[in-house]
Amino acid sequence: MLYQLHEWQRAFLGPLSHYAEASARMLTDPSSPLAQLPGAQRMAAGYELIHRLGKDYEKPTFDIHSITNPQGNEIAIIERIDLETPFCQLRRFKRFSDDPETIEKMKSEPVVLVVAPLSGHHATLLRDTARSLLLDHKVYITDWIDARMVPASMGAFHLDDYVATIEKFIRHIGAESLHVISVCQPTVPVLAAISLMAARGEATPRSMTMMGGPIDPRRSPTSVNNLATQQPLSWFRGNVIHTVPTNYPGHGREVYPGFLQHAGFVAMNPGRHLSSHWDFYLNLLRGDLDDAEAHRKFYDEYNAVLDMPAEYYLDTINTVFQQFLLPRGLWEVNGERVDPSAIKRTSLLTIEGELDDISGIGQTEAAHDLCTGIPTSRRAHRVVEGAGHYGIFSGRRWREVVYPQVRDFIRRSDMALVSTKRA
Repeated sequence: MLYQLHEWQRAFLGPLSHYAEASARMLTDPSSPLAQLPGAQRMAAGYELIHRLGKDYEKPTFDIHSITNPQGNEIAIIERIDLETPFCQLRRFKRFSDDPETIEKMKSEPVVLVVAPLSGHHATLLRDTARSLLLDHKVYITDWIDARMVPASMGAFHLDDYVATIEKFIRHIGAESLHVISVCQPTVPVLAAISLMAARGEATPRSMTMMGGPIDPRRSPTSVNNLATQQPLSWFRGNVIHTVPTNYPGHGREVYPGFLQHAGFVAMNPGRHLSSHWDFYLNLLRGDLDDAEAHRKFYDEYNAVLDMPAEYYLDTINTVFQQFLLPRGLWEVNGERVDPSAIKRTSLLTIEGELDDISGIGQTEAAHDLCTGIPTSRRAHRVVEGAGHYGIFSGRRWREVVYPQVRDFIRRSDMALVSTKRA
C-alpha cells in the first residue's frame, strides 16, 4: 500500500512540478515580458526549487561520448550492450580513433570490468570512474536494471544470482586478460565469484581492486552497519519490502523501493541536503549559474534511484551484515563454500577512504586476511586521506590520487603475470 501511496503522491506533484518549471522559464527568459517584472528573479528561483523538489528523476545517461588521451588525441566512445540478463546489462564503452598509433596502443591496453553497486543508485554514479579508466583501458561496466521494470515472470533474484551473474560476465569477457574493479557493495559478491572460480580450477582475473566495501562489517562499524544489526531480518521484511504497483512492468514483484532508499540516504545527512538546496536558491538569486548547474547535475544523479529485488536485499542484510558469513568462512553459494584462500593467480588491491561513513576503515582491508593464497608481493592496500565514501571513486581525489594508483597496480599485475609465465 505504501508504494501505491507514493505513486499517488507522484501523480499529484507532477502537474505542480511542471507548472513550476514553466513559470521559472517564463520569469527568466530575456524575451519574456514577465522577466522584467520586479522580483522576477526571486520568484523564478523559488519556482525552480519547487520544480526540483517535486519532479520525478529518471535514470541518467553515462554521457561519455569522447575522451582526450594523455597524448592529446581525441578518442570517440560508443556505448553498447555486450551481454544482457533479466536483471543486468553488461555495457562496453568501445573506443575509436583514426590515428594508427593510438589504435595500436589501445589494442594492447588492459581490459577492465567495473562492477557497480546494486544498492539504490544507478551505475551512472560511476561515470567519473569509467571516464578515467577509459584513458588507459578497455572498459566494461555492470548496469543493474530497476527491479520494478523486470516482469515478475522472470523469477526471483537472490544474492547467489548476483554472484552467478558476475561469474558469467567474467567468463564472457575472458578472465585470462581481465582486471575487475568493484565499488562498495559488490566487493563481497565479486570476491565470492572469483573465489568459487578459483576453487573449481577455472581461470580467474589478473587482478581485483576492491574499493570501500563491507568485506568484514564488524570492523569500524558505521551507522549503516548498526542499522542492519539492531533489527532482526523480520523487521526489514515487514517494514521496507513492498509490492510493485500495476503501472510498472514488474507489478507484483516484491522490492525494496528506491524512494525508501532515497529517504534513508537523505536521513543520514539531512542538514547537508537542506543547506545545499538553500545555497542553490541563493545561487539562482545571485546569478551564479555555474554553481547552480553543479547542484542540478549532482542531484539529478543522487535523486535517481532504483528498486532492488526483495530477495537480494534480504539475503545481503542476512549474509553480509548480520551473520558475517564471508569473514567467518561459512558462506555457501548454491551449495559451494566460498573460500577466498583458493585465489592464487589474481592480484589484490584494496582502497579505503579515511572519512568513509558507509564502509568503515578496515572493512575492505579485511580481504587480505581472507586471500591468504595470494603472495604478499601481489597484494596492496591504500587509505585515501581526506576522502569520504564517494571521494574514492569520483571527483578530484579519484582522478588525481586514486586512479593513478589503480592504473599502476593493474600494470604491475600484468607484468607480474607475464614474468611468472616466462619463468
